[in-house]
Amino acid sequence: MQLECPIPKFDFDVITLGHGSGGLLTHQLLKSGVFDILKNELLDQQHDGASFMLNGPVAFSSDSYVITPAFFPGGNIGELAINGTVNDLAMCGASPKYLSLAFIIEEGLATDEFRQILVSIKEAAQRAGVKIVTGDTKVVEKGKGDKLFINTSGIGLIHPKADIHHKNIEPGDKIIISGNIATHGIAIMSVRKGLEFESAIESDTTNLNRTIENLLDHFGNDIKFLRDPTRGGVASVLNEIAELISLGFVIDQRSLPVDEQVEGACEMLGLDPLYVANEGVFMAVVKNEMAEDMVSLLQKDENGRNATIIGEVVTDHPGKVIMKSRIGGRRVVNYLAGEQLPRIC
Repeated sequence: MQLECPIPKFDFDVITLGHGSGGLLTHQLLKSGVFDILKNELLDQQHDGASFMLNGPVAFSSDSYVITPAFFPGGNIGELAINGTVNDLAMCGASPKYLSLAFIIEEGLATDEFRQILVSIKEAAQRAGVKIVTGDTKVVEKGKGDKLFINTSGIGLIHPKADIHHKNIEPGDKIIISGNIATHGIAIMSVRKGLEFESAIESDTTNLNRTIENLLDHFGNDIKFLRDPTRGGVASVLNEIAELISLGFVIDQRSLPVDEQVEGACEMLGLDPLYVANEGVFMAVVKNEMAEDMVSLLQKDENGRNATIIGEVVTDHPGKVIMKSRIGGRRVVNYLAGEQLPRIC
C-alpha cells in the first residue's frame, strides 16, 4: 500500500540513551519520525492519552512483541505488532478502531531500521483501517534489549451479530482453519538456521478483521468461537478450549492444510506443524449445518483460500484432543511441552 505523503527521514543515524531522556532528543525522535509518519488527528494532540467516542459493546486487547530477527521474510516486528492486536480484537468479534503503540528501543538501533519499522506500522494500520492514537517510547542501555520491543493495545466495537464465547460450543460443531498452518514459524526459523528453499517461505502475517467482519455479517452467532493460533500453534489452542468446555476434539491429519515446503522444513527441523506459530490464520468452531457454507465463502477471500474443516467437537475423551493419522491410527495431541520456537512473535 502506498502511503499518502512522503516519509521524512531522521536527522541522526542511531538512537542513543539521550533519545529516551524525555528532553530535546526525545522530542526530536518523536517529532521527526513517529508523529510525522503515524500522523492522524488524535495522535496529533501529542497528549499522554486519547479521547474518542465509541457506541456499543467494546473489546480490548494488549500484546507485546519481542521477535528475533526484527526483519524476516514477509514482514517485520512493526507490522506484526499491528496485525497481532488487530487480529486479537477480531477474534473477539470486534471491529478494531484505535491502537496504542509503545516502543522499548535498545540504544544503537539504526534510525534507518526504525524508520522502516514505522513505515510498516503505518501501512499495516492503513490496511486494517485502525488509528494509532497514543503510545510511549523508552530507550534502554546496550545489551539490555534486542534492538526493539513493541507493545500494542487496541479497542474495537463488537459486531452486532457476534456472540464469541467457548460456552457456546456444542458436540457436533465443526472446527475450521482459514489457511495453511506453520508458515510464520518456519519463515522465522529459515532465517535463523540459514535454510534455503526452491521458493522463499514468507510469514503469513496479515490483518484478519475484514475477513471476520464479512463472516459475521453472513453467519452471525452460528460462529461459536474464534482464535488465531499464534504461539503454541493449533494444538495449544485446541487443548485450551477442550479443557475449558470439558468436551473433546477429533481432528484429521489428512485435512490439515500445510504448504509442502513448510512441511518439509518441519520434518528437517524435527518440528510438528501443529505446534508452530501462525500470524495470518484463524480457527473457528462453528455450527455443523453451516460449516461447508462458511468454508465456501472463506475460500473466496484472500485470507481464506486454503480454508478447510479439520475436525469436530465430540463428547468422548472430554478435555482431550485426538488426531486421526493419515494411516488410520489415533494419537493424543497434548499441550506443547516447553518452548519449541523461542522469540517467534
